[in-house]
Amino acid sequence: MSSLTLSNLRQTFERLNPSALSIPLLVLLILSMLVLPMPPFLLDVLFTFNILVSLIVLMVSIGVTRPLEFSSFPSILLLATMLRLALNVASTRVVLVEGHNGPDAAGKVIESFGHFVIAGNYLVGVIIFAILMIINFIVVTKGAGRISEVMARFTLDAMPGKQMAIDADLNAGLIDQDTAKRRREEISQESDFFGSMDGASKFVKGDAIAALIILFINVVGGIIIGVTQHGLSFKSAGQTYVLLTIGDGLVAQIPALFLSLATAIIVTRVTTSQDMATQAKDQLANPTALFISSGILTALGMVPGMPSFVFLTLALVSAGLGYLVMRDRGRSTEQAAVEKAAAAADAPKELDWDDVDTVDVVGLEIGYGLIPLVNTETGGQLMNRVKGVRKKLSAELGYLVQPVRIRDSLNLDPDSYRIIINGVTRGKGEIKPGRELAISPGKVYGSVEGIATKDPAFGLDAVWIDPSQRDYARTLGYTVVDGATAIATHLNKVLREGAAELLSHDETQQLLNKLSARFPKLVEDLVPAKLPLGTITRVLQNLLEEGVAIRDMRSIVEALSESCARTQDPAELTNLVRPRLGRMIVQPLLDTNDTLAVMTLDPALEQILHNIIQQHKGDPSNIVLEPNLAEGLFRAMRESTRKIEDDGNTPVLVVSPVLRPWLARAARHRVEGLTVLSYSEIPDDQSVKVLETVEVSARDGQEPA
Repeated sequence: MSSLTLSNLRQTFERLNPSALSIPLLVLLILSMLVLPMPPFLLDVLFTFNILVSLIVLMVSIGVTRPLEFSSFPSILLLATMLRLALNVASTRVVLVEGHNGPDAAGKVIESFGHFVIAGNYLVGVIIFAILMIINFIVVTKGAGRISEVMARFTLDAMPGKQMAIDADLNAGLIDQDTAKRRREEISQESDFFGSMDGASKFVKGDAIAALIILFINVVGGIIIGVTQHGLSFKSAGQTYVLLTIGDGLVAQIPALFLSLATAIIVTRVTTSQDMATQAKDQLANPTALFISSGILTALGMVPGMPSFVFLTLALVSAGLGYLVMRDRGRSTEQAAVEKAAAAADAPKELDWDDVDTVDVVGLEIGYGLIPLVNTETGGQLMNRVKGVRKKLSAELGYLVQPVRIRDSLNLDPDSYRIIINGVTRGKGEIKPGRELAISPGKVYGSVEGIATKDPAFGLDAVWIDPSQRDYARTLGYTVVDGATAIATHLNKVLREGAAELLSHDETQQLLNKLSARFPKLVEDLVPAKLPLGTITRVLQNLLEEGVAIRDMRSIVEALSESCARTQDPAELTNLVRPRLGRMIVQPLLDTNDTLAVMTLDPALEQILHNIIQQHKGDPSNIVLEPNLAEGLFRAMRESTRKIEDDGNTPVLVVSPVLRPWLARAARHRVEGLTVLSYSEIPDDQSVKVLETVEVSARDGQEPA
């Protein structure tokens, strides 16, 4: 049983924190000083310790940024006050008992402080000590007590509002539960702290009153004891006990003054992110105030009878400080601006609409190996070739083609390029710098040495040859172009095929504005009274998509004005506009004798297609042919087209106006090089020669069930 008890005691002592025993030991020390007599040496140690504690408390009070950082201050103030009062009691006992033995009877500390203040004149010593008491009691202690009282009252009054603000932030989702709990604890701690400070200031006030009473007791009691019990004369007793009393009181009042000052600093502290020294330095370092003060001191130094040297010296010092502060602030401002600019450059920029790049309408990306083709200073001709392509296309199509943005791309191979329309790659190829491209037109009379390839524009067989073989290749029938021309030719083909995509509302409006300058009434009657701009744009795009130029805007607008009462559908309007442009459509298709060589559909086949379209109510978008019929139709069209091309003519298929829209769209990608016209699009005075008739076998031409 005893071993178990000893084990429990050992575990209890091991769990005890040594720092937790310091306060109980201090309380025991204070109680012992109130009861037990203390030797002079121990009093010297304890008086010095009391001064050290007061200095530490004062320095901590100066260094805190907000009062709650020193929340233990009220308790420490209470213990420090009790320690000082206990020392007063212990020193009073020693002074009254041993004071007749001389000034050092109560220890060296009390004797030294007494001699330092009195300095051979007891009356002066008493006055100095009284002044210190008045400063501590009336000025510092009273002011700190009043501030503590007001702060405690204001803090308690503000608690409900602060609690409601926390609840509002929590309900709004601005803070979470943990943050709300922590802020509520801070408010509670703040209320408790200022309430405790209000009471702690009373300790300081009571300590000052107790010091006055102890001073009176020591002087009067010491003289009575010295005269009556130890046979000292009144003068000798007065000198001895006044010295000891003032020394004792001064040793106690200096720490008391420090603690009173610490109390005042704590309760007057404004919560900021800086300590008091830094805050005071930043706020007092005001160049304007320093310069004005310097001017006032200079004016006072000029007054006759004033100590001019002192005033002018301090005025100069004040002006110098103002200059230094102004210079440092200027440097700080410049440095802050530089750091802010650097931080702004390094920090990720907030996204806005400027960060969203719009795609280029027309773009040409080249590898770094093709950059010399763009550099005009080194003889590059690509820029001039691209400008020539734009100019030629704009004249042929009838509107201004968008500029081509040329830029290098590290994502491409060094000798590669790609052509982009509306952000999508529509063509790409490879160029061999320093070589020329010999393109076979289909029939050549020999071969040339070089790197076999394909023409990037039309896919014809070609060879990259040395420039020295240019003339020889041409004699063999090859078409020889340089790299810049090959790219420009490819660009011309891609832009021509995508002409409809390059036309937007802006280009349409520009065309109408240009037409309005000559025929204002024509445009005014159409837009926007009869047709919106979007419908006109779509009609023009349909024409371009079918390979029809829109140079004759007057005829197009007149046709739209006449047809818009019948329909507002862009596809139908396109079919109604085409006959007005018949001569322009037919002109490039004529042979050398100004005759239009055409091929037609077999009447039976044409009737089958008519029936199919009628079944779909004339809507070509929903027409689906029976597979055998579709395959036979397009195979026959391809064969007829090839025969006409072999004879050196342009393949043209003429059908009824009802069939033309659907058949033209269906044949666009199935029969290369074929142009589909309607009978109404051929001028009445145009000579026509039928070369082929497209027929489908009976098995392929069955009508779908």
